[in-house]
Amino acid sequence: MLQVYQWIIIARAVVSWIPTIPRYHPAVRLLEDLTEPVLRPLRRLIPPEKTAYVDFTPLIVFFLISFLIRVLASLAAPVRTIGI
Repeated sequence: MLQVYQWIIIARAVVSWIPTIPRYHPAVRLLEDLTEPVLRPLRRLIPPEKTAYVDFTPLIVFFLISFLIRVLASLAAPVRTIGI
């Protein structure tokens, strides 16, 4: 499920780079509605105005989710015991 959310974030970033896609399109609104609750708090900490108006929050969230996926995978891995 987290990987699906990563793809949603990628789609949101790509759509934001294409100026000909209308922001009011239902698909764009859906991407924004799904990602804004996660991106907005981080955007308050790192406003685009302080990074030459480049919004790095999707990239940061993408890497945080990747880290979380790895942590969860390592916790779900079977615990190896030393057999005698």
